Amino acid sequence: MVEAVIFDMDGLLIDSEIFWTQAEIEIFGQVDIALDVEQCRQTVGMGLEEVVSYRYRQKPWDQPSQEDVINAIHRRVVELVAERGQALPGALSAVAFARQQGVRLGLATASDQSLIDVTLDRLALCNAFDHIQSASGLALGKPHPEVYLLCAKQLGVSAQRCVAIEDSLPGLIAAKAARMKAIAVPDPVLAANPGFGLADVCLESLEQFDETVWQKLT
Repeated sequence: MVEAVIFDMDGLLIDSEIFWTQAEIEIFGQVDIALDVEQCRQTVGMGLEEVVSYRYRQKPWDQPSQEDVINAIHRRVVELVAERGQALPGALSAVAFARQQGVRLGLATASDQSLIDVTLDRLALCNAFDHIQSASGLALGKPHPEVYLLCAKQLGVSAQRCVAIEDSLPGLIAAKAARMKAIAVPDPVLAANPGFGLADVCLESLEQFDETVWQKLT
């Protein structure tokens, strides 16, 4: 029996990956790391701290500090989301459909509260979720399951009675490690990755999240 649906945020509800890509290309360029779109896709699903640490290990720089780079990328993404953020196809109807099933709704994201707030405000979803759990500040982000386990706990639901909805492979791994059922909605560019076979259901878009999918999960 499913008692809760937990949504990821970036790249699932909002088309934010383009903003992360733009911000990373801009800010890493300032420390002489030239990235392209394909290289940025390699770190989709990783926390920002992990991304910066990863790039630093690849090509260390002197100044600014890693923390300053993290903050600069984050500020730029917040700016871009506030200016141009748009819900991905089916995102709003998927949240509404899940609510109609009479289950608890959660949000489990690697983003910090400031980005969560600007995103939910932009999408008019500020009151849509019963609990919002950020992985920011946790010792380990996705693919570690902690963010999902904490979200389920705060929702008052056993993790095994939750459905997680994810667009990234690290997020999907986190949900399955938490022993949740999972729906994957991968970016078409990444959809061929066999890792998405971990999902109980794989969709091309949240527009496909309907009664038929729900029955498969329940």
